[in-house]
This record gives sequence, C-alpha cells and structure tokens, in this order.
Amino acid sequence: MLHQLPASARPTLGKDEAERGFDLQEVLNFCWREWKFIAVVFTAVLVVGTVYTWRQIPLYTATSQVLLDPRKEKAAGAEAILSDDRLDYAMIDSQMAIIRSTVFLRRVVEKERLVSDPEFGSGPAHGGPTVADQPETGRAKDDEPIPPDVAMSIEALKGAVSVRGGSQTQFAISYLLSISVTSRDPARAARLANAVADAFVVDKLDARFEAAKRASAWLSDRLVELKNQLRESEEAVAHFRDEHGLIQSGSNITLNQQQLSELNAKLVAARAEAAEKKARVDLLASIQAKGGNIQNLPDIEKLGAMASLHEQEAKISQQEAELLTRYGNTHPLVVNIRAQHHDIARAIAAESQRVATSIKNDYELAKARATALERSLQEVSGQTSIDDATTVRLRELERTAAVNKSLFEDFLQRAKITEEQSKFEAREARVITPALTPGGPSYPPNSRYMMITVLLGLMLGVGGALAKEMLDAGFTTAKQVEDLLKLPVLTSIGRMQKRDRRVDGKVVPLPLYPSLKPSSRYGEAVRSLRTGIRMADVDNPPKIIQITSAVPGEGKTTIAISFAASAAAAGVKVILIDADLRRASASHVLGLDKDKGLVDLLVGQPDAKSLMQLHKEARFWTLPAGSKTQNPPDLLGSERMKSLMEGLRKTFDLIVIDTPPAEPVIDPVVVSQLSDKVVFVIRWGSTTREMVRRSVQRMSGHRKVAGVAFNLVNDRQARRYGKHAYANYYGSRRYKQYYVE
Repeated sequence: MLHQLPASARPTLGKDEAERGFDLQEVLNFCWREWKFIAVVFTAVLVVGTVYTWRQIPLYTATSQVLLDPRKEKAAGAEAILSDDRLDYAMIDSQMAIIRSTVFLRRVVEKERLVSDPEFGSGPAHGGPTVADQPETGRAKDDEPIPPDVAMSIEALKGAVSVRGGSQTQFAISYLLSISVTSRDPARAARLANAVADAFVVDKLDARFEAAKRASAWLSDRLVELKNQLRESEEAVAHFRDEHGLIQSGSNITLNQQQLSELNAKLVAARAEAAEKKARVDLLASIQAKGGNIQNLPDIEKLGAMASLHEQEAKISQQEAELLTRYGNTHPLVVNIRAQHHDIARAIAAESQRVATSIKNDYELAKARATALERSLQEVSGQTSIDDATTVRLRELERTAAVNKSLFEDFLQRAKITEEQSKFEAREARVITPALTPGGPSYPPNSRYMMITVLLGLMLGVGGALAKEMLDAGFTTAKQVEDLLKLPVLTSIGRMQKRDRRVDGKVVPLPLYPSLKPSSRYGEAVRSLRTGIRMADVDNPPKIIQITSAVPGEGKTTIAISFAASAAAAGVKVILIDADLRRASASHVLGLDKDKGLVDLLVGQPDAKSLMQLHKEARFWTLPAGSKTQNPPDLLGSERMKSLMEGLRKTFDLIVIDTPPAEPVIDPVVVSQLSDKVVFVIRWGSTTREMVRRSVQRMSGHRKVAGVAFNLVNDRQARRYGKHAYANYYGSRRYKQYYVE
C-alpha cells in the first residue's frame, strides 16, 4: 500500500540524494551519447598535431660540459695578490651570462665564420666581402662596432645556445656548466658546442692574463713611487742625524743616551761603594772614641798582615806558656820569648794603625770618585731636554723610513709573483666532456608531442561535449527536471511515426491511438501518466487535471486528448474541456472547431449538456472552445466558470482541461485556481529550461503541479542518456522521496 511520508522525513531523503556524489552510470551514459563528437574532435586534433609534428624541421642538440675550479690559486711561497671570490650561485650565473653575452659569442661567430653559414648567417650581401671572407688578422676588439651581418649571426647563435649549471646537490653546489647548441645539422651542432666551450676556457685564461698584466703594470708604477718615498725617508733620517751629531749604533741608541746610561750606572755603584766605606770609617771612629781596640773592627783579620801577626802571637803565647811550666820567669828562654811577644804586639798595633788609615783613605777615594761622576753627569745634564725632543723626531723619521722600506719590499715581492702569473696561470675552467655528434633529433620530441596531442584531443573533445550539453537548453533526463524544477517526471512519450500508428491497415490519429492500442508503448506511457497523477494524492485522487506547457508546439493537446481517451478506455467517465480560447487546438483536432462550446456557455448559454459532445470511438465527452472572444482570462476566471467546474465535478469522474502555453499568456494561471493538479508537458531536448522554470513559478500554488511529461522523445538519442531519460513517476527520485510501498 502506498502512503505519504511525514514531512519530517522528506528532507532526510533529499539530503541523501544530494550527497550521492559521483555517478559512474551518468559518466558512461555521457560518453555513450557523445562518443561521436568526442571522436571527431579527437581525430581532428590528432591529425592537426601529426601534421604539425611532421612539418617541423628536425633539430639536433649537442652538449659539452665545462668544469669550473672554485679553488683559490696561490703562488709558491707567497700569497696570491689576485684571487677570485668563492664561486656560488651568483658567480655561476655570471659565468652563464658571459657565455650568452654578445661580446663572447661574437668571437665564436668570427672564429667559426658563421656569417656565411646558411643557418646562422645571411651569406655575402650586395657582393661585398664579409667577415668570413676577410683574412685572419687577430681577434676583433670588444669595443669595436659590430657589423649588421655579424650582429645577425650573433642573435641566431644566441637563440641556439643554452647553458645550464650550478645545480644544488645533496652536499654542495655543482660547478658543472652544460653548454648546448641546437642546429639543423648534427655535425654543426657538435662543432659549435665545442667551439663555445673552448672559447669559454680561452676567455677565462685571457681574462686572467689581462688582469695579471694590468696588475703587473700597476705594481711597476707603484714600485717607482714607493722607491722614491723610501729614498726620501732614508735621506731625511741621515740628514737629521748629521744635523744633530748623532751616530747610529747597532741597537739604534744614540751616543748621548749611552753615555748617560753608563754614567748613571757608574754613579750608582760609586755612591754605594762610598756609603760602604763611610760606614766602616764611622764604625772605626766609634771604636776609637770609646777607647776600644781597633782589632775589634769586623773583618779586620782580612786586611793586610793582621792575620799572620795574630797567628804568630798565638804561637809565641803557646810557647811562653810551655816554658813557664818548666822554667821560672827569670829564665833566659822565658825572657827571650816574652821579648818576642812584645815585638809582635807592637807590630800588631802598628798594623792596626795602618789599616785604620787605609780604611779612611779608601772612603776618601770612593767619595772622590762619586763626586767626579756627579760632576760629569751634571756637565751633560743640561742637554737632556733637547735630546728628548730630538729622539721623538728621530724615531718618527726612522719609523716612516721602516714602513716605506717594508711596503717597498712587499710590493717588490708581489710584483715578481704577478710577473710569473702573467707568464703562466693555472686554468680555472676546463672541458671535461666534449660534444659528440647527436645520434637523433632533439626537436621535435615526437613522443611528447603525440602525448600532448592525445591529451589535448581528449580534453577538447570532452570539454566540447560538456559545453555542448551545457549549451543545450532543453531537458533530456529526469535528473535535470528534478534538480531544476523539483518536480518528478511522470512519463516519457516517444515520437510516433505514421507507420507506427497503423491499426488494421489504417493510420490512426495519435490522440486516439491509446484507446485502440492500450498495450502499445504509447498507451503504456499515457497510462503511466494517469497513474502518476493519481498517486500524487492517494487519499484524495485529483479529478480536475490541467494540462499545459511553457511554449506552443510541445504536444500538450495531443497528450490531453490521449489522456482522456486512455481514461475512457479504462471505464472512467471523463470529459475533455478545450480551455485554449485563443487557438482551440483540441477542438480543431477533434473536428469541433466550428461548434459552440465553452465561450458560448460562459457568455450566456444556459445549458452545458447541449454543448458537450461524446466522441464515438474513444467514448469520452468533450466541451469545445466555442466562439471567439477578446478576453479569455476574464471568462476563465469568472463565477460561471467556477460554477461549471463544480457541476462537472459532480457529473464526471475525471475532467481534463487543455489550456494555452503558460509563457506567452496568463490563461493557464487563471485556470490553475480551479484545477486539482497541473501537468507540464515538455518537449524532450527542445524547450528552454529557464523558460520552463519561469512558467512553473508563475503557476498559482506550485504544489498543484503534479509533474512533468516528456513528449516527442527521440528514442535513439534518449537511450544514450540511460535510465533517466525513460524515468516515469515510479522510478523518479521525487516519487521515492515522498512515497514508499
């Protein structure tokens, strides 16, 4: 049993449908119906791409590799005055720019005589000699003006040369330059690539050689200046010494300074010695003043013969003591030994007196020596202030001379190094991989071109097919109707040819065909329309059905008559009202356009039964349009029209109203006020979607629109749209959204 879902369940189902996402079946249907267009576009692009590739002139690319040496060269035993900065990205880019520069490529053009080359030059012009025809007289200077033919060859070579290098590896920067030359001739490409690489290496050597020569010339001029400065500074020192009477010693100390130092040292020593002598004299005087013996003076034993006298005195005293122990005082031996003892005592006293006098004399001598040194120092002390200023000036002159000498010697050493470097300089660039003749063309890249052509053909084909379908304004699938109009497709009616409408050898009018062939496909489609309308409201099946379209020519009248005939064949008491008061299409098809009808009834005809007619074959009643009128909307919206509908509702089981198109006139909107349900007829693949949407919105009460009927469906094309083109009410999302079994 069918029943209507509650309102709360409807949004959930719609959301699930909206989130369904990618539909593979729709993609396959799109490819099926547009495969011819895609194939034509793809084939055209493929042919154009193949012809374009075939017409391209093959070009050959040869590559030579040059390695840059980032190390700083140094001469043996000395620091190099000229050294390059550390090579980095900026330096490598500079080298690449040099290779592509006009000045550099000019040398290659002139060396390889490319002016007369058929690819890179224009050949002899105006019969005059070219650079290639002139004898070799050396390389042209960089600042010389470039002839027009040479400039043309340079630009041609510049377009053929490409340089790559300085790539970042995992550990460091790569100093490898790849020089590629593209030409029509593979041998010429290899020759020019090697020529450019060799020219680059030679250019680096020439640049270093020229730089060394310029540095050597500058150093030579600078050495002359430094030599003059050194000579002037040394002459200034010598003149100053002569002027002040100074003699230079090995340690660069003047004679006055040396004398002062020696005098000061001697004076200090003399004063110390005099102080020591004075201390001994003072001690001697103190001993004598106290009446003491001079022999008590310290270290007196070390002076003169005092030590030997005391030794003799000790021996005699010992002998006297021994004699006294054996003899008396008067014994001659004792008397004799005592006389000797007295002699030695007198000698000791005399020696002590002599020592005291010697000490005093030594003090006087030391004092006199110190006084003499002080006097000498005082004699030269008057020149000390002058010597300080003179010394400062002399040292300043000597420092200047020493700096000039050091600078001169340094520049002299560097000049020798630079002179050697100008004669030979280690290479900082070398060719590690010479260019070889390429075995195949580098242009055009056939495989890449074919891949691009295939991808471009597919993109243009699919894109064109999508654009074609997007520009196709008509409805072709039920999904399009449901997405734009939010309405279900109730039925899809195919296009019927005359041969398809033959019954018993006679061609039957299409509106009457369902009643004669109810089991035909056309009959099933009309019956599906009836069922779909009835299912729109199961509890209160609609009785007044309005059938309209957006524009004329949609086939709404045919469907309205077929709908009435199909219902009558099912035993339903049905009446068809032709409410198209402007053209009366249904009345014309049924042959009732001359009879009175709806207009006459609404303007005053009292009896409706007398105006209704029964179709004998289809067994349904009809109410033709009747007479012409100038105000159809007023008549259709009148009270008599409402009364008529109420009366017919009681008499008939089903009322089918054929109304004009909704886009050009307002009549369908007026009639929709009286209808239970409205059916919109859309011509398959023809009616503009925006026009249909606008017409549906104009209808009073959008919920009265039961759905859409596809008419005049092209079966052959519709099959390419898949199941959506044939979807009726039961198979549509709209039906599944609102109804379940």
